[in-house]
Amino acid sequence: MKKSEIRFSIALDDQKVPEAISWTATDAGPDIHFAKAINIALWDRDERGTMKIDLWTKEMPVDEMKRFYVDTMGAMAESIITATNDSVMATKMRNLCKELMDHIDQEESKQQ
Repeated sequence: MKKSEIRFSIALDDQKVPEAISWTATDAGPDIHFAKAINIALWDRDERGTMKIDLWTKEMPVDEMKRFYVDTMGAMAESIITATNDSVMATKMRNLCKELMDHIDQEESKQQ
């Protein structure tokens, strides 16, 4: 059986706030990759519930954070269709993503 590892490294400041997030993966080559935020969700098979880890660095702007979460939901819409073939649920998720992106775009146009 082939195994693959993903490792995250989080550099924290004195107040334990993330300053840097990096990751490596055995299937992504030897390079170290950097991120401003991570969102990890795991389904706990014993508890039958979701465990989540959300971290972001000080340099992650609010507007990028909002786009990050909408992008994450959009990716989940694609995953739900692949995993369950539930096109109704995927369509509703995509529609919500569009509505949220419209909201973000409106907010950004007001700030200009």
